[in-house]
Amino acid sequence: MALDRLIEKITELQNPTVAGLDPKLGYIPASIRERAFARYGETLEGAAAALLEFNKGLIDALCSVVPAVKPQCAYYEMYGWPGVKALHDTIAYARDKGMFVITDGKRNDIGATMEAYAAAHLGSVTVGSAEYTPFGGDALTVNGYLGSDGINPLLTVCREKDKGIFVLVKTSNPSSGELQNQVFEGGDTLYATVGKLCEEWGEQLPGKYGYSGVGAVVGATYPEQLRELRQSLTRTFFLVPGYGAQGGGAKDVAPAFDQNGLGAVVNASRSIMCAWQKNGAAEQDFAKAAAQEAVRMRNEITAEIGKITLK
Repeated sequence: MALDRLIEKITELQNPTVAGLDPKLGYIPASIRERAFARYGETLEGAAAALLEFNKGLIDALCSVVPAVKPQCAYYEMYGWPGVKALHDTIAYARDKGMFVITDGKRNDIGATMEAYAAAHLGSVTVGSAEYTPFGGDALTVNGYLGSDGINPLLTVCREKDKGIFVLVKTSNPSSGELQNQVFEGGDTLYATVGKLCEEWGEQLPGKYGYSGVGAVVGATYPEQLRELRQSLTRTFFLVPGYGAQGGGAKDVAPAFDQNGLGAVVNASRSIMCAWQKNGAAEQDFAKAAAQEAVRMRNEITAEIGKITLK
């Protein structure tokens, strides 16, 4: 099961974090942008080339420290087909470096359309007599609002291809409570209800360390809800956004973990990608600064949760 591989990598590196690769041109050193524009002009191709070089530098610096990366599709799609190719190439490069890749697409549909999303991001497609892997991520973020009709096509591909999913449950944004905190008759919130569905869906993808292949996205900015869900969702692995630039810290994310230091992977994007700008580092040291921030984040979190051990 795919999340078993993530858990093993987390334990190997003693680091329960994931680096978000959400690049904007303003985050990228001028020298990288200038090289890309010199080759392709100030075009979509030039922008995508700059993104990919920046990502490769980050991955090279992070792969021995951080177990996973999480590219957010929107930051690549905004540059059209060259940006989408940069997403593909980023995923391939990270996996070649031994990193687990969570594609952050938040896909949501039913039937044949969801089957197409599943094939694109987690599976394969047949063209004539040949089979191809379009993107090749290890896991995909998904929106479960359409219910099981939108999740079952993913589960089929996950079983066949050894992949995983993370379903939006309690997100980190300020307005998430407008919908997610709504209380149903009987007392359950919407987010708790979706969490229970994750446990049910996960029965189809059991893992050897107690967590299934159906994870949940639960934000660091709501530590009490994080604690509540960790206690009730004993088989569901968490992807925890909201650390760093969004305000979450180590004490906020600590409730996501079990007694073995497992149960969650914490995402930081801007605080890692832009560490060179925040710390006033020379632009040629952008990757070194990112690695230093990743180490600081790791140390801060593990100081709260202790040593990570397999069950």
